[in-house]
Amino acid sequence: MPTVKVHPGGILKGSRCRIFAVVTVTLALLAGATMAIVLGLTADDDATERGETGLVTTGREATLLSAFFGLDDGLPSTSNQGICSGAAGKDGMPVIFSHEIDVNTLQAGDFRVVSASGAVGLMTCVTPDPADDIGELRTILLVGQFGSAEDQPATVEIVDNILSIDGQLNFKGASVAVTPLEAGPEMVWAEVIPESQWELGKEATLRPFGGGDGCPVGTVQVVRVTWAGGVTKPGGSEIDELERVAYNVTLSDPDQGEQEVVPFAIGDLGDGDNNHELCLDQTGVPLRVSFPAGLLTDPGEDLNPASSIDVTH
Repeated sequence: MPTVKVHPGGILKGSRCRIFAVVTVTLALLAGATMAIVLGLTADDDATERGETGLVTTGREATLLSAFFGLDDGLPSTSNQGICSGAAGKDGMPVIFSHEIDVNTLQAGDFRVVSASGAVGLMTCVTPDPADDIGELRTILLVGQFGSAEDQPATVEIVDNILSIDGQLNFKGASVAVTPLEAGPEMVWAEVIPESQWELGKEATLRPFGGGDGCPVGTVQVVRVTWAGGVTKPGGSEIDELERVAYNVTLSDPDQGEQEVVPFAIGDLGDGDNNHELCLDQTGVPLRVSFPAGLLTDPGEDLNPASSIDVTH
């Protein structure tokens, strides 16, 4: 994916830059900087002209699945270089879209965050990184001042045109309630990954938070799960066998009916994002994914509740 930084003057292309090479593991779960949309651009600052007609949904609903208040004034000083100028000491909030988005239509001014008291948050920048592997462009990190533990952000609304990656859907007008700071992360999306996107045998990048690895050669099918925010073991380490065997996938088979299986491997590790690839060595139609409480934490060390989600095909 090309690196794009958007400033009020237009679109500039440059080299990939990741906050995650230089900051803590807890921050890595939230964001990086493949794309930085900088300095609170408003709707009037849009770098691309987009008409209103022909951009409404056509049989598919453009929605926001979640907004997760992950860090309150928690971004470190290195965020000024890795994410955008002014990011240090700001709040971090991942927002999950129902579809992958076209990042070239993304602007910081497209988002409006309102706190419980009615105060409108101040947007600094937004970025899709580190969730930028193939098929992952549905998670966007918002950086700014959105509230506090005492007056938490309550809603996120899209106030200008953000289009789906195929150009068919417009998210303008979509909104979602914000998950509070003290809540743990939950699974908010699960999908069967097309075989063309598997990247079997791919290794993670050498940097601690680069691109994630792929499922092993021999995988029969892959299910991606997306969490509301980045997740690790308590303390910030990457997940391992303990978490792998905790994942449960329900398959439907015409001969055997429904059966519950455990992925034989987990992919998309090593990049600090909010996605896991469940590598399956069995056939059958994936129906649901479940995961027990208390094994994963967000950047604030809040433990996950038990969650279960249907798989989208």
